[in-house]
Amino acid sequence: MVDFRFFQPIDVRYGDLDPQGHVNNARFVTYLEHARVSYIQHLGLWDGSDYLGLGFILVHLEVDFQAPILITDQVWVGVRVSHLGEKSLDMMYRVENVETGKVYATGMTTLVGYDYKSETSIPLLEEWRKKIASFDNIPERSG
Repeated sequence: MVDFRFFQPIDVRYGDLDPQGHVNNARFVTYLEHARVSYIQHLGLWDGSDYLGLGFILVHLEVDFQAPILITDQVWVGVRVSHLGEKSLDMMYRVENVETGKVYATGMTTLVGYDYKSETSIPLLEEWRKKIASFDNIPERSG
């Protein structure tokens, strides 16, 4: 099982529900996004003020749904970086019940270092690599 050191609480809102009374599948993606941005801010990699300076762009997303979320559920999303490449990183997610640990969904995203002004991919910033590697206990690159 994957260990997560960062968890982002999620407020399940009435507007998140579909006609069946559970959280709509598309909202899960929003929950992952909220957790991802909170993780980046928690590590001090982005202060939220300069969107063109964010330095990442999402290129891949997977979500495996396991159970419905109801409006009464207490939810949080665990986030961790599982792989750091030269220009990309993979993040893993687990959407779960805060009280019981019941897993509602798991997910994975790939982000690429990106310069929004020149619209080109770039290597991940070394300062970011060091902070992420330290926080999620990812071994340093060899060579």
